[in-house]
Amino acid sequence: MYVILVYDVGEKRVAKMLKLCRKYLSWIQNSVFEGEITEVKLKELIINVKNITLEDADSIIIFKNSDKKWLEKQIIGKERSSLDNFI
Repeated sequence: MYVILVYDVGEKRVAKMLKLCRKYLSWIQNSVFEGEITEVKLKELIINVKNITLEDADSIIIFKNSDKKWLEKQIIGKERSSLDNFI
């Protein structure tokens, strides 16, 4: 599945969230990640997110889609991180 994860967390937790999300998804903009992920890995990510965040203070939004081809992405300005990998 293809997901977009957006977070807004307290300043003390930003670095931990960034490090965690980079393990699973590609960083595309401040507090925004996207990428292909399995259902099992997504559940693992959510468990880890819940261990870092405070439910009454932080906000995490995950948009899920079964396939990236159904998502149109338009970039205006400079793209932060290209998802193309060259070997």
